[in-house]
Amino acid sequence: MIGTLIVMGTGEASLRREDVTSALETTLTALQAMGADPMYRVGGTSAALLHGVHLPAGDVDLLAARRQDVDTVAAALSSFPCLYAASWLPESSQYFARYDVNGVVVEVSTVEQDTDSDGLECAGRGPWQHYILITCGAHRVPVVRLELRLATELLRDRPDRYEPLLDHMAAQGFDADLLGRAMTARGLPLERQRWVHDRLAHSWPRSQ
Repeated sequence: MIGTLIVMGTGEASLRREDVTSALETTLTALQAMGADPMYRVGGTSAALLHGVHLPAGDVDLLAARRQDVDTVAAALSSFPCLYAASWLPESSQYFARYDVNGVVVEVSTVEQDTDSDGLECAGRGPWQHYILITCGAHRVPVVRLELRLATELLRDRPDRYEPLLDHMAAQGFDADLLGRAMTARGLPLERQRWVHDRLAHSWPRSQ
């Protein structure tokens, strides 16, 4: 299956949810075929798509626990075009690789930054503790919780991403404590945090 790009209102290309699902299923099936079971999480905008949020997404982001997990995924995808061979990126403290999986860009990396917080999407214990399992074909995929994703998009000040996330969470519910820790971990000003809570005030927070 070739990844199908659609054009969002901003004019930029975006993957559909089924493109993400297909690329993940292909990747995980290749890992299964070689008997590998790396520790990973799906993050980024592709995670939001898997949760059912409609927003722009250009690639699939896999967070790996260890560098050897990145190498394992790279080995499983060795029959696909390599766009960036597994390498250490000192400027971002990542061990990173990028592949083209049937027209969908799949990136896999570590994020090697120390933190005591559980509120960051890609660093510390947050992504490993706060996730849900979503079915992708024959596989159950661990996907980072939206509270962590929202804090990332608020920090980046990308309304085309955080507005759909806020709408979805207002309709479906959210973990208010986790969201608060995530926004604090990202260093968002208190005024911005209050604005977010006001936006979500009429939803039904859930504690998990």
